[in-house]
Amino acid sequence: MTDIPVEEYLCTRIRRSEQALMAHHEAVLRGHGLTMTQYTVLLTLSREGGMSAAQVARACGVTQQSMASVLGTMEGKALIRRDPSPVHAKVQIATPTEDGRAVLDLAYQEVIVLERALTAAFTPEEHAALCALLERATAVLAEQTPPARPR
Repeated sequence: MTDIPVEEYLCTRIRRSEQALMAHHEAVLRGHGLTMTQYTVLLTLSREGGMSAAQVARACGVTQQSMASVLGTMEGKALIRRDPSPVHAKVQIATPTEDGRAVLDLAYQEVIVLERALTAAFTPEEHAALCALLERATAVLAEQTPPARPR
């Protein structure tokens, strides 16, 4: 066992930062009737254009089964529409509706306030260094993660 107190572990600090970030985003998005995943879907579709459920799932880091449920809910709320793919008959392509784009624009305007506040909390040099350090930490975390085992 190490002599480092648990509150000084890097993983603990990263987790606390991630929890604070998620709590902020969830509170903001709840006010717009969105979950974090729904917001991410709208953001992804608005940037990438129409995508299949599998493509959206990969982009958002969730399973295809989870994404199928999310897209169904979003379609029911008229935030997205799904149309048959011109290439694959069984594939549907999701795109944001005008309502979906409007909700995304409103939510984004609130979410970006935190991004600007975080950026303003650091000098440009500190910001660049923090981004580089976080990228390095993310690479180590990914490298240390064991592959999923088949069930």
